[in-house]
Amino acid sequence: MFVIKRLNYQKHRYLVWIIYYTLYDMIKDDLYDETFPTCCLVWSVDRRHQFFYLIQFSVFFFFVWVSLSVNRIPNSVITFRMALPVVVDAEYLKDVDKARRDLRALIANRNCAPLMLRLAWHDAGTYDAKTKTGGPNGSIRNDEEYSHGSNNGLKKAIEFCEEVKAKHPKITYADLYQLAGVVAVEVTGGPTIDFVPGRRDSKISPKEGRLPDAKQGVSHLRDIFYRMGLTDRDIVALSGGHTLGRAHPERSGFDGPWTEDPLKFDNSYFVELLKEDSAGLLKLPTDIALLKDPEFRRYVELYAKDEDAFFRDYAESHKKLSELGFVPSSKVNSPKDGTILAQGAVGVVVTAAVVILSYLYEVRKRGQ
Repeated sequence: MFVIKRLNYQKHRYLVWIIYYTLYDMIKDDLYDETFPTCCLVWSVDRRHQFFYLIQFSVFFFFVWVSLSVNRIPNSVITFRMALPVVVDAEYLKDVDKARRDLRALIANRNCAPLMLRLAWHDAGTYDAKTKTGGPNGSIRNDEEYSHGSNNGLKKAIEFCEEVKAKHPKITYADLYQLAGVVAVEVTGGPTIDFVPGRRDSKISPKEGRLPDAKQGVSHLRDIFYRMGLTDRDIVALSGGHTLGRAHPERSGFDGPWTEDPLKFDNSYFVELLKEDSAGLLKLPTDIALLKDPEFRRYVELYAKDEDAFFRDYAESHKKLSELGFVPSSKVNSPKDGTILAQGAVGVVVTAAVVILSYLYEVRKRGQ
C-alpha cells in the first residue's frame, strides 16, 4: 500500500513516475502467477494539479488494461492464462522417459491400449483453432469434462494415468495423456510417433459438443476436424485409430469391434471398411461417411492396400492432433519471452506517456 499526502507536482513528479512504473511492474509479474495485485495509491493534491494527475492515472491504467488483455485467454473476460510454461530441462526429459516405460508396462499388463488412445484423442480433440481454446491440456481430468457423454468410460483411463503421475509428479497431465496415446499405438504394433513434451495443464474445460458424433456424416466430420485446423487426410488417417478397441453400448450406444484383432494396430480398419459384408464387425455412420465422400474414399483405398502409407500418415496426423495449440519450447526463445516483450513494450509506452504529458504540462504552466 502506497500512501502519499499533499503531493507537490514540481517536487514529486519524478517520484510519481517511479510509482507508476513500479505499480505496472508489480501488476505485470502478478499476471504470471494468475493473481491480482493488492497495491493501491492514495493521494491528495492541491486543486491546481488534480485534473493533471487524473489524466496521468487514466493513461497509466489504460495501458495496464492493454497489458491485462494481452495475457488473457482469448474470448474470456474473467479467466487468465493457464499455468506457467513447463520447463523442459534434462530432469523433465528423464521423467518422461521413465513415464514412457511405466506406461508401456501398464498398457501391456492391463490391455488398455484402446482406452489410453481414446483418452489422448478426447483430450486433444476439443481444440478450436479460432479461439485457441481446448486441446491437449489435460483438462479432461476435470469432473466437468470427463462427465461429458462423449467421455463415458474414460474415468478408468484417467485413474490408470494417475498411477504413473504419482511416480512422476513433475510431468504435466497434458503431457502424460498424450504420451499414453503415443505409447498405446507403439505397444500394439503401430508406428513410432514423435513426442515433444512441454504442454501446460489447464483447469478450464470446453463446453460439451466439440468431439465427433458417431451418428453423423461427412459434413459433421469436416466441421469438427476443420475447426481443429486439420485436413481431410487427417480425418481419414486418424479414423484408422479405430483399428484398436471396440464400441460399448453404455458409452456410445454402439456395440462391437471394428476389426478381428482389436488389440493390434494395423490397416485392417480400412480393409474391413471396404468390404460390403464384415459379419460381426462394426461400421459407424461416421465410418461409412468415409466411403461416401470421394476425397475421403481415396485415402481409405490407399491405406487399405498400403499399410506403410497409412502408418506414415497416421504418425504425422497423430502428432498434429497431440500438439494442437501447443508450441514446443524449442520453437520459442524462452517460455516467457513473448509475454515479457509485450509487457515490456507496454511499460515503455506507459512511462513515455507520463513523461511527455508532464513535460507538456510544465511548458504550458511556464507560458502562462
